[in-house]
Amino acid sequence: MTGEATTGTAPEASDTRTPPGASDPLTPPGASDPLTPPRASDTRTPPLPAQEPAPPEPRETHRAAAPAPVPLPEAEGPRDAVTRLRAHGCWYPSADPDGTEAAFICDRGGVPQLWAGPVDGEGVRLLDSSPDPVKEVSWSPDGRWIAYTTAPGGGEHSRVLCVRPDGTGRRLLAGADPDTSAYLGCWARDGSAVAVTLAAPAASRARRDGLWQPSDPAPAHWTARDGRATLLGTTAHAPGPGGTPAARTGAGLSAYLIDPDGLASPVLLATEPDAPTLRVCDLTADGRLALLRRGPRGRREAVVRRVVDTATTFTLPVADGDQWIGRFSPDGRTLWLRSDAGREYAALFAVALDADGTALGTRVVAERADSDLDLLTLAHDGRTAVLAWNVRGASELDVVETSARPGAPDTTGPPRPVPLPHEVVTRITAAGAGRLLLALSGSQRRPGVWWAHEGVSLLRTPWSARDEDTVPPGRPPVRPVLTRLTARDGLPLGGWYYRAPGRAPQEPAPCVVHLHGGPEDQERPVFDPLYHELLGRGLDVFAPDVRGSGGHGRSFVDADLGTGRFAALDDVADCAAHAVTAGPADPTRLAVMGRSYGGYLTFASLVWHPQLFRTGVAVCGMSDLLTFFAGTEPWIAESAAHKYGHPERDRELLRTLSPMSRIDALRAPLLAVHGEHDTNVPPGESEQFVRAARERGVPAELLVLRDEGHDFLRAENRRLFRRAVGDWMERHLRPF
Repeated sequence: MTGEATTGTAPEASDTRTPPGASDPLTPPGASDPLTPPRASDTRTPPLPAQEPAPPEPRETHRAAAPAPVPLPEAEGPRDAVTRLRAHGCWYPSADPDGTEAAFICDRGGVPQLWAGPVDGEGVRLLDSSPDPVKEVSWSPDGRWIAYTTAPGGGEHSRVLCVRPDGTGRRLLAGADPDTSAYLGCWARDGSAVAVTLAAPAASRARRDGLWQPSDPAPAHWTARDGRATLLGTTAHAPGPGGTPAARTGAGLSAYLIDPDGLASPVLLATEPDAPTLRVCDLTADGRLALLRRGPRGRREAVVRRVVDTATTFTLPVADGDQWIGRFSPDGRTLWLRSDAGREYAALFAVALDADGTALGTRVVAERADSDLDLLTLAHDGRTAVLAWNVRGASELDVVETSARPGAPDTTGPPRPVPLPHEVVTRITAAGAGRLLLALSGSQRRPGVWWAHEGVSLLRTPWSARDEDTVPPGRPPVRPVLTRLTARDGLPLGGWYYRAPGRAPQEPAPCVVHLHGGPEDQERPVFDPLYHELLGRGLDVFAPDVRGSGGHGRSFVDADLGTGRFAALDDVADCAAHAVTAGPADPTRLAVMGRSYGGYLTFASLVWHPQLFRTGVAVCGMSDLLTFFAGTEPWIAESAAHKYGHPERDRELLRTLSPMSRIDALRAPLLAVHGEHDTNVPPGESEQFVRAARERGVPAELLVLRDEGHDFLRAENRRLFRRAVGDWMERHLRPF
């Protein structure tokens, strides 16, 4: 993802990293049919819509109004398991209080929807049959409600709903206004209210204060190249030179406690003007203290705030990644946090608190030398912590017991490792006394949910797809090989190489270099249907982590800040060269592809290294960082400025780093793919690059996927997307 709204990273779908695809409303008359991959020879320019900057509007500073629950018609689905997709995924589980049932997201009906059922039985039921994709799920501690978020129309705006476990009483809690977004936080410990963050309507393009003051130093990891870059200043975000607005602004984010029964008025927990992120992660049992996660990418922080007077009592930098950063102990005197404060890798911190929430002491209680603490979960009793460590992209799971120490942070006992049946854990949740639910992915399966009792071996839930159903019979998934290389400036890099089946070990093969998003995402060994499609057509896939990727330490994440992004572009070329020498990939048949930030890198690689790649496919990528800042969501712009540069103070740097600034160097044919409702990276980013390529006589096509946003979530669109990409690559990387 290029940015993170208040929810953070979107939950994993069964089509990991590169989900759905739909027909193209921008296909010109006489061009290929929307369901047929475009012809490389067709260079006619379609009537793409002109982009006119909106005039500045006066700013109104206000907090988001408290939402009121709205009853909705019941939308309960079938009571029994009805599997339309044999190879479906189940993820984001949340258990009822005794751990016998789970609510979860499943795409067996073709779109991620809310389901529930017993952890050890097949009698699952569909709780919301609407076509809006579900993104997060949370069962209340008292068992009376299930809260969840949906994305209306598949776009980037979301709303929070709740429904009773039997499918009745469905109601909208927040996000009824189509110009707002609502995001799910934690429940009060007694289940009486759920925390919801509401993004107020944007003030379009207006003046606002920046995130950094003139006295702030430039980030320590910013490096000089072609001039020194800075990320400084309070800025008027008025239209810049050439009429391109610097950024949109919003009225900020507000977090409320909402009673799903509608009997009590909402309680305001926090308001953050012009905030990029605000999530309520936990509340003490007595409701005195709230744990918030806020701040831009790379500068996240944990905040302890008193509810009665909204006073902040403690802050600590925390790592990017999973947004559920910590939890209070049962008595509220210890705060457990996943943090990388002053460290290369995230670890488990214990913070001792007094009765008012002031910190008495902080110390690290669990750490690994070269691995991030990826996920942190505490059991309902608060005395058992479950830790998932990121070890070179795969997960290792530890269970540790905690014990209280008077006047000091709680401590932990020795870790007990839990064997995992697959490579990657994506979510852990407590499920009653001594029971856990884990969402798992791996190179040989679709996402599924497992449950464990007292830390013994995990059992697959009956409603999760079987490993053998991951793909149709005849061609099993390819297990990738971890490979390492060194960038031209000496920085260690790595990635996963997928070898197309049926080729001799040293036979050169056409290869697609696939670049993940973020840039803080990480390439991990999980099954990707897109890779399976490409491998089945005889193409190798090399999926590297260039600098800026997560999972390799804070210095590696920050190595692409500012002018360091030029070195990230060099990394792509170095990874392509490594694919040739170690793959072995055919140097004359290389392609580059990526989604979100990876789409930006694809655009950029084709114009920075025009002779290296024979073709490229850019998915939801930014082609001009200035127009991206002008068009994206306000909180995403706030968060992205730390990664890419300030849209006013670093305007020249952003222009230089923009692929559109070097469009005359483009030589390779290009396919751009975008979701029509993407407000994270607006579709205009793909449109302007395709238009400019065609004007220069370079074959370029645009596939716009209907009813999709930044992530493609609908099964029919995912299939179309994979076929279009496979056909395009096969056509341009011949001969085989």
